[in-house]
Amino acid sequence: MMNPSSSSSPLYMLSCLLVLLVLPLPSLFADPNPLQDFCVADLSASTFVNGFPCKPASNVTSNDFFFDGLSKEGNTTNIFGLSVTPANVPVFPGLNTLGVSMNRVDFAIGGVNPPHSHPRATETVLVISGQVLVGFVTTGNVYYSKVLTTGQIFVIPRGLVHFQKNVGPGKALLFTSFNSQLPGAAILPLNLFASTPSIPNDVLTKSFQVGDDVVNSIKSKFGS
Repeated sequence: MMNPSSSSSPLYMLSCLLVLLVLPLPSLFADPNPLQDFCVADLSASTFVNGFPCKPASNVTSNDFFFDGLSKEGNTTNIFGLSVTPANVPVFPGLNTLGVSMNRVDFAIGGVNPPHSHPRATETVLVISGQVLVGFVTTGNVYYSKVLTTGQIFVIPRGLVHFQKNVGPGKALLFTSFNSQLPGAAILPLNLFASTPSIPNDVLTKSFQVGDDVVNSIKSKFGS
């Protein structure tokens, strides 16, 4: 009589085969790797399914993999003293499906990149010039921060609320990189006080324990 636990038994071989078939299943729930060398985004396409379709490879040129937008200083004459210049798929189609993007962030003296989050990416901050306070808050309400100078790096875990503020005597410049081609940005002051339609005042007054006059004053600063 054949021992079913024997390594040569049909039952044992069938069990091994089933294990090999089942083991890869968890990987099906992760983002798939690209199935081609590149997929330059077709920004003129009318149909989008969680991203951009590829333009025909025969129409791809070297310029699709080139972007010089981060070489230019941004205009910081606004209420935040800030300019964010993105290098993501809508302006740099060659990034499509590659899972990376960058921003150039210029600060006027005292400028701030207000509390915000990126729902689809972890962020790495590299200071090029100036002194910048970078900080984030965890879901456990713990605050981590560091003042960075030229060449120093800070990492912001995915989805956490964070900010950057120029704390030096002059202008500041930093570059941020993301592990997403389109990380998204939820900017708290704008989300809360400049949404369309507006969040009801009674929600904001109760949440922040202030009066209508304070909420209306804040909304007026954002044109809401």
